Amino acid sequence: MSATVAAILVLAVGTYAFRLVGPLLHGRVELSARVRHLLSSAAVVLLVALLATGAFTEARGFAGWARPLGVLAGGVLAWRRAPFVVVVLGAGATTAALRAAGLG
Repeated sequence: MSATVAAILVLAVGTYAFRLVGPLLHGRVELSARVRHLLSSAAVVLLVALLATGAFTEARGFAGWARPLGVLAGGVLAWRRAPFVVVVLGAGATTAALRAAGLG
């Protein structure tokens, strides 16, 4: 067996183990309210960091102003509770219009 196949198998078993641990420990482990709050906050921070790196960077550099402003437009639409399709189309249309205007 090659090293690549072995690595894939190890990662597959690890992934399955992570998925299995949740249901198995569901009733046995009780997290305090503080830990639940911290985990919730950590999830939000990670999502915002992912959004920021995706919105602001491209090929190890600044992506231009059109993409972050499109993300901002989508965020405002989502905050205003617009339907998901409207959020996606609004963000895309904003980005496309700004790129067409030369703000790229």
